[in-house]
Amino acid sequence: MRRDVIHSLLVANRGEIACRIFRTCRDLGITTVAVYSDADADALHVREADLAVRLPGSAPADTYLRGDLVVAAALAAGADAVHPGYGFLSENAAFAAAVQDAGLTWVGPPVKAIELMASKTRAKELMAGAGVPLLAPVDPATAGLDDLPLLLKAASGGGGRGMRIVRELDDLPGELLAAAAEAASAFGDGEVFAEPYVERGRHVEVQVMADAYDTVWALGTRDCSLQRRHQKVIEEAPAPGLEEGLRTRLHDAAVAAARAVGYRGAGTVEFLVSAEGRPYFLEMNTRLQVEHPVTEAVFGVDLVALQLRVAEGEPLPAPAPPSASGHAVEARLYAEDPARDWQPQTGALLTLEVPDGPGLRLDTGYVGGDTIGVHYDPMLAKVIAHAPTRTEAIRLLAGALERARIHGPVTNRTLLVRSLRHPDFVAARLDTGFYDRHLADLTAPGAGDPATACSGNPATAALAAALAEAVRATTTPGPALTPTRFGAWRNVPSQPQVKRYRSEPDGAEHEIAYRTPRTGTPEPYDAPGIRVLAATPDRVTLELGHLTRHFSLTRDRDRVYVDTAGASYTFTALPRFTDPATRTDPGSLLAPMPGTVVRLAEGLAAGAAVEAGQPLIWLEAMKMEHRILAPASGTLTALHAAPGDQVEVGALLAVVQEDLDAAPVPASVPEETA
Repeated sequence: MRRDVIHSLLVANRGEIACRIFRTCRDLGITTVAVYSDADADALHVREADLAVRLPGSAPADTYLRGDLVVAAALAAGADAVHPGYGFLSENAAFAAAVQDAGLTWVGPPVKAIELMASKTRAKELMAGAGVPLLAPVDPATAGLDDLPLLLKAASGGGGRGMRIVRELDDLPGELLAAAAEAASAFGDGEVFAEPYVERGRHVEVQVMADAYDTVWALGTRDCSLQRRHQKVIEEAPAPGLEEGLRTRLHDAAVAAARAVGYRGAGTVEFLVSAEGRPYFLEMNTRLQVEHPVTEAVFGVDLVALQLRVAEGEPLPAPAPPSASGHAVEARLYAEDPARDWQPQTGALLTLEVPDGPGLRLDTGYVGGDTIGVHYDPMLAKVIAHAPTRTEAIRLLAGALERARIHGPVTNRTLLVRSLRHPDFVAARLDTGFYDRHLADLTAPGAGDPATACSGNPATAALAAALAEAVRATTTPGPALTPTRFGAWRNVPSQPQVKRYRSEPDGAEHEIAYRTPRTGTPEPYDAPGIRVLAATPDRVTLELGHLTRHFSLTRDRDRVYVDTAGASYTFTALPRFTDPATRTDPGSLLAPMPGTVVRLAEGLAAGAAVEAGQPLIWLEAMKMEHRILAPASGTLTALHAAPGDQVEVGALLAVVQEDLDAAPVPASVPEETA
């Protein structure tokens, strides 16, 4: 068989996965080539590559989804191979063919295998012939009450786009139209199919690796049941609690699926496992998965290195995969606010520091000082823990996330820690409805928060922030203060001073009183049981009863980040008095996140009558679409948004003068995450 030795590899992707592939290339002595959009000009994957080629523009459709530009970039850089990563063009058969037509080595499966698995409907037909267990399809035109609930899915693509759960027959026609429209917009293919929705099902998948010499490895199982908006949040290997007979059946079905399409390289066969333990084929992802590190940890392999080996025409190193060892858990760290409909967050990432140590791994496309933009997925990093047992791996991962220092936009870090410690997760009672049932408790402040259990409460952290600021104010050089007689009051350092903070993202306000005695060390005012042991602008040590606790502080303009053992807090310093200019008119519709206005309701203009809950404006950012809804029935008195507008968070989009007899509704609703 022909051998194509790879000397220079272009990664047709960005962010975390590009950096991860580059890491293996450096180990193998392969020159790395990055592509980047204008929005990614200073991105980490560009800085880490040996060479980089610009793709003009910022939107994915103009850059990372332009296969012709990516192929041209590979040729211009002298690359002799292309790795697609995941997402973007990774499962695009036409792109794979174009890479090979250009004389480049494609680090992926055969074009025919991609084509056969590209449509979920055609893939299911093929799998039925291979004896892979399937859910029986349902014809939406003849669906009845006995078929409910139904799951509508886009035939092409993934990431939850075009997916709907239907529990009422009356909702089926509208949901079909909505799913088809979303699928057509996201994937250029509006085909949608229906199948039974399995309540409390588990998402279990099998990693396969195949070469051109008829060797197919089944590298164990992964459980990816903890999902939000049909996207995975926490994954682990092996999938816990499966009977050995079920594991064998899953492995055999995955190998049969790979052989049925003549597969080569890394791929994943995904299954839904019912509460009764029956597996059903979902789809085959003809690429590397986001969660591949947990398999690498358990089997001691480098899947990217194996992909490159197979692409070069080499056989897998053995007829059977290596033995598994231990347990691995991965958490996806997102810049998003789970308590507010998973809204993606943007802005400067000031600090990203995750503890390093035995059994821990960090895959990321960001470092402190980078900026999180609006154009791409909000995942910051993946944190992976590997240990001899599941219990140890969970503990290691939760502890690493707790001790991480993450300053900047709101993240899902607290949700991840709470999820890992939730009794259902600890007991491996897993299914895809985990967050539907537990999200409110997992995002509620106070009870159940490791922060309150380990380090007092947010008010104590706010006190540390105020004390540190008081020290900074007395030690930072500045202009001399001249006493004045204006006003009816004056600040006297030895008398109580007050600072106000707003906790982010919950919005709770904390008013902290302190005074600075002649010793020069500020101390809390009227707070029995709290003693200041040390205070500097960056670190405060408090004695809380009989417990000594340290607080580290980082500032960025009016924000202060407080880290302590078991908890992290973000506060915004507030003025002593409310600024009337910050108030907005009743009925003002503000952008819940920075993004792009993609469309307006038909005929929307100032003076138009609107109904409560009517979608008025569609805003898109970081692969999430939000509908801005009329808060109540009334009249649109102002419209400040137009398709194509780039808006910042809090920007005034429109104003509705409401009918006072109408009931209010939420102002925005997220559509889906890709």
